[in-house]
Amino acid sequence: MEEIKLNKQDIYKALESITVPGEGKNMIESGAVTNVMTFGDEVIVDITITNRSLQAKKRTEVDIMKTIHEMVYAKAKIKVNVKVNAPAKPLNEIKGKAIPGIKNIIAVASGKGGVGKSTVTSNLAVTLAKMGFNVGILDADIYGPSVPIMFDVENDKPLAVNIDGKSKMKPVESYGVKVLSIGFFTKPDQAVVWRGPMAAKALNQMIFDAHWGELDFMLIDLPPGTGDIHLSIMQSLPITGSVVVSTPQKVALADAKKGVAMFQQDSINVPVLGIVENMAYFTPEELPENKYYIFGEAGAKNLAEDLDVPFLGEIPIVQSVREAGDVGRPAALQSDTPIEEAFKEITREVVQQVVKRNSDLPPTEAIKITTMAGCSAVKK
Repeated sequence: MEEIKLNKQDIYKALESITVPGEGKNMIESGAVTNVMTFGDEVIVDITITNRSLQAKKRTEVDIMKTIHEMVYAKAKIKVNVKVNAPAKPLNEIKGKAIPGIKNIIAVASGKGGVGKSTVTSNLAVTLAKMGFNVGILDADIYGPSVPIMFDVENDKPLAVNIDGKSKMKPVESYGVKVLSIGFFTKPDQAVVWRGPMAAKALNQMIFDAHWGELDFMLIDLPPGTGDIHLSIMQSLPITGSVVVSTPQKVALADAKKGVAMFQQDSINVPVLGIVENMAYFTPEELPENKYYIFGEAGAKNLAEDLDVPFLGEIPIVQSVREAGDVGRPAALQSDTPIEEAFKEITREVVQQVVKRNSDLPPTEAIKITTMAGCSAVKK
């Protein structure tokens, strides 16, 4: 049998066709490839990247192996050594102070309004509660609070409780979820006309002047877009991670991309746990096997792949979701329905991404999985 001897120059030429994740230059031009060695049909590639995410590391390994197999030798035995040389975090990185008793804080965001961000937040919350977690929602959508309506508590008011000699707000509880919203402190027909500092002060009061108790998860329903409220939240709280909600059409995806970019800025640096695609398709009740992609097919899923962030799942257009939100009972509470199953899958993905984030990235302490009510729970 003829002995195969791979040419190092062929390897370098092949690597010139691969872009380094997040840099825009090819692996040779950027200097990322530090060494290439060949031994017969074996190849060893040493490469250094600056993107610290596990997805970037895995993608680098896969791209190198796939390219060498396709362009040089299909049966090559390849070993890729990826070293991460991430730049030091900037001194002005925004990090808030922790709230005692709250283990994980997840910001739910969307680049634009009308994509179902509050609906996703509410159904994530009740699904987590059904799994046995202690859950709270902070409705930070100052100018359009809708969480009280979705939990059928729009006429409720938080009570005052005495904690260690201090008066604190007690969140309103519904369906096992603790809720605080600016909607509790305004009239239904009253427009909230506040400048950024006033809105930030109101949010800080709901965050730090409330008695949340022990929570496994606090979900923060952010306003649409990127602005003062988002920065205030990042400054106030150590966010564990973020979830971005989008619909499949281009106009929504363009704004969702900006939402992801906001969390990935050096001065914010909040891990993006993934993207949820809402209104993914429509299935008529009389044609349960049919799927109609009204707003386009797999747009958010493709965006997640392009941005190298996890895709958490898709939610179909179902009339019951809208009806359930309007009457104040999140649709995921309905047992044995496609919507309940869709939110179960998405919630499991969110929990898994939180576990991965907390075990891989500082400064959150190490966590472990325990069994609670038949499901996995995130604990200290």
